[in-house]
Amino acid sequence: MTQPNSESTHHEPIIPGLPDDLAFRCLAKLSHGYHGLLESVCKTWRNTIRNPDYFSLKSRENWSGKWLFVQTEGTHNHWIAYDPDADRWHPLPEIPYQNPGLHHYGFSCVTVGSRFLVIGGFYAPRDVEIVHQRHLATNDVVMFDVFKKEWSRVSGMRTARGNFACSVVCGKVYVAGGREVHGTMGIDLAEVYDPSEDRWEELPPMPVPQMDCIGMSYKGCFHVLSDHVGLPDQNPTVIFSPSDKTWHTVEDIWPFSRAMQFAVTVVGDDRVYTVVDWGESSIRTRDRDQGEWYNVGPVPPVLLPGHSRPLEAFAYGFAAHRQNLYVVGGKVLKWEELGAGRFDIVKLDVVRVCDPTVVPLKWRETRPMRGACGAVTGCAFLEE
Repeated sequence: MTQPNSESTHHEPIIPGLPDDLAFRCLAKLSHGYHGLLESVCKTWRNTIRNPDYFSLKSRENWSGKWLFVQTEGTHNHWIAYDPDADRWHPLPEIPYQNPGLHHYGFSCVTVGSRFLVIGGFYAPRDVEIVHQRHLATNDVVMFDVFKKEWSRVSGMRTARGNFACSVVCGKVYVAGGREVHGTMGIDLAEVYDPSEDRWEELPPMPVPQMDCIGMSYKGCFHVLSDHVGLPDQNPTVIFSPSDKTWHTVEDIWPFSRAMQFAVTVVGDDRVYTVVDWGESSIRTRDRDQGEWYNVGPVPPVLLPGHSRPLEAFAYGFAAHRQNLYVVGGKVLKWEELGAGRFDIVKLDVVRVCDPTVVPLKWRETRPMRGACGAVTGCAFLEE
């Protein structure tokens, strides 16, 4: 380890009473959300935190910490991250490979190991009056290094696509379906990314094309849920088995529709949770033996200061971390207390958490988002 004050004639210990090597490891074990606070303690700690050996040690030991990555509308492709251990939000650097003049949508974001990936999607002009500029599909993949805290471009998908299914199964990233830039129908193409080799491999095509679909990792398989979930005769769920590289189709009825607010997450690889918005948002889970869905409890309405009516949120993010479910951001319609039914759209920065295994659900609020609010366009959790 390079000593932070090696050029000084009088060496200041990192932590008095401890050998510097041990003190160095103690600081390296602290979560990334404390780095700003650590740097403010003293010059020695600031130099230690900024020492390249500090990040090399964290990377070598894979001390990545926990990160909840979130992007909201109107942030011009900027991401923020939440550290649940430190209960702090902080901004990520701007992605240098994206055009800040264009709106990026229809992408997928996942975490694999200590990597956070933003994959594919479409680019469109932010100015709605620019009608002559076409929307562009991209196959680009960018990765955020949680140790260096910087973005880099990695190998792109074989097919440019947006609104596609994406999930991580056994340390590899699977994508399938979606739309190409000029296509009005879904596509059946699928591929898998190995982050250890930075390489994409083509997979057998799906038995039926899918568009506007989402992906889910469940019991070692890649599930593609279509935009017509709940209507199995039109578009059934297709499942890819990595062990024998085959697809099969199941007539599986999911309790939501793509036209509604929904998201799916898996806790512990065997418990599926979804949020369903039928006028009132609720959490549902699936009985592992019978396959039936049942309500766990509601997502509580939002209470705004100076407004007497509880309001239902929409367009929020949904993510899981261990036994906790996170509902992040979103919007509400703030109706006038008196008048002709007029309302304002209020963007939320609130973050709510519950343990769905404890019924009735007990929701708590964490620190609200910093520098972002409103509809969540991307949300993913990374755990050490």
